[in-house]
Formats: sequence, C-alpha cells, structure tokens
Amino acid sequence: MSTTLDVERPTRSPRLRPRLNLAALPTVAAVVILAIMLVYGELAYGKIFQLNTLSNLFISNSYLIILAVGLTFVILAGGIDLSVGAVVAFASVSGVMLVNAGVPSVLAMVAMVAIGAVFGLMSGVLVQYFNVQPFIATLAMMFLARGLASILSTAPERLADDSGFRTLSDEIKLIDGPKLNDLVVTPNVVIALLVAGAGFVLLHRTRFGRTVYAIGGSEQSATLMGLPVARTKVWIYVVSGTCAGLAAVVYTSKLGIAQNITGTGWELDAIAATVIGGTLLTGGAGYVLGSVVGALVLGLMNVLITRDGSIPAEATTIITGVVLLAFVILQRAVTHARRRT
Repeated sequence: MSTTLDVERPTRSPRLRPRLNLAALPTVAAVVILAIMLVYGELAYGKIFQLNTLSNLFISNSYLIILAVGLTFVILAGGIDLSVGAVVAFASVSGVMLVNAGVPSVLAMVAMVAIGAVFGLMSGVLVQYFNVQPFIATLAMMFLARGLASILSTAPERLADDSGFRTLSDEIKLIDGPKLNDLVVTPNVVIALLVAGAGFVLLHRTRFGRTVYAIGGSEQSATLMGLPVARTKVWIYVVSGTCAGLAAVVYTSKLGIAQNITGTGWELDAIAATVIGGTLLTGGAGYVLGSVVGALVLGLMNVLITRDGSIPAEATTIITGVVLLAFVILQRAVTHARRRT
C-alpha cells in the first residue's frame, strides 16, 4: 500500500511581493514625457542637452514652479485655487509701487509675500468656516485681487535698473562652459528649489502633510480620526497664497515691470503643471516633485515650439490642453484601478 505525503508548499510572504504603486504612475509618466521631450528636442533641433538651455529652463519657470508647489497642497486636499494669478498681479504692482515710493526692497518683498498669505487666509476662511465651495471662494478672491491691482495702476510700473529688488535675477555662474554654454543659476532659481524642498518635507515628513493627504482621501474619515481638518484646510490656502506672493517677488525681480494684467491665466498653468505632475484632481495622491516636473514639461514645451518656428505660438495652449487631457484620462484610469484593488 503506497502512501502519499502531502507536502505543504511554502508561500511567499505578502511583504516580499512587489506591489505597483498606482498613485505614482502619473508622476512617472510625467518624468518619462519630460525625458522624451528632451531627447526629441536634441535630435530634432540640437543644443537641448546644453548647460545654458537647462539653466534657462529653470530661470524662466521659477515662478511657475513656486505656484505649482502651492497648488499641490490645495489640490491634494481636494480643493482648487483660482486666485493665484490675480494675487501675483496685485502683489507685484503693490511691491513695485512701494519700492518706487522709497520703501526698502526687502520690506517690499515681505509685503508682497504677506499680501499673498492674506488672500490665502481669506480663501481658507471662506471655504472652511462659511462653507463656500473652493471654486467660488477663490474665484471671488481672483476678482478682488485683480480689481485692487487695477485700482492701484493700469499702467506698467517699472523698477529702476539699479534697484536692489532686481538682484534676485542676477546670474551666478556655476560652470564656465565653452562658447557661452555655462551652467548658471539665479537667486530666484534657488528660491524655487528651496520652496520645492520645503514643500516635499512638509507633505511627507510632517503631521500637517499626512493630514492633507487624509483630507484628500476622505475628509469625513480624517475628521473621525481626530485630525485637525478645519485648521489644515485653512492653512493649505495660506500656503498657496504665500507661494503666489513669493512667485510675484520672483517674477517681478526678473522682468522689472509690474502690471494689473500680470498673471492672467497663470492659475490654469499652475493647475496644469500640478495635474501633469501626477496630483489627482480628486485629491489624496500626488507629489510636490511631480509638480516641479510638470512645470518643466510646460516650460520645455514652449522652448521646443519656439525652436521649431513653424508652429504658431497660439498652438501652445492647444498642445497643453491635449497633454492635460491625456493626464486626466490617465488619472481616471488610475483611480478606477485603485478602487478595484
């Protein structure tokens, strides 16, 4: 009589099984697209993988990086902020007028950042304590900021060329390359990178950041867990407004001019950069560094269109819309896949 021994097969521990992080998929896609655009630009037009081209990419888009970082906090929590472009305009005009009136540049910069923070605070209070929809609350702030900027001045306000304000745009050469192919940065670039680094630490290394993600995942659940939902929802708009004020400082120091029409449509560019970078519009998933990549994708897109020469400038918005639509569809697919798992 033969006997059969049942040998139990060892099973792999679930901890050892590789697991795909679906939430990171849109961000990975943004990085891949940026790499593809760089390679295509080099093959098609040349001189893309040059130090001066990469330097100009960061210099030209420092303000957008800062705005995208601020919008990341808001969108992660399931909100929206339409006021940032108008806040940039009001803060810029106010800052330049203060400097021209004899106020020290540093104090004018502080005032500009404070203006942004105040507008963010008002948006947060409207959303949290008056139960106004974020779209309506920030739309009201947009009209208010744009109107105040127009009341201050409808003509361009200019900084003097020797103004201390403009030192933030002074180029600092890091690598002296051949034929003007230098790696340079400006204090504005450093500010943008510091903002991105601070945003990363705040979101991924603090209780505040974990609360932001929890609110975006489910505000009701976050409240039941005892998290400071009300305070956090106000603060995310303060962060966004502060970033708008800082973006105003960066942009004004680079251009040297402030107008009441400055920043028109920038809120949409910042939202597009955030979404392209992988932050879900429904909230709860996304990365600050992804938003930085999204801003660089938009900036590089403008560079490639300019290099091509045959594509009209108006096509930039069409291409941006197509790219944004593709990422929204990808986000929907990721959201659906996460619900099934």
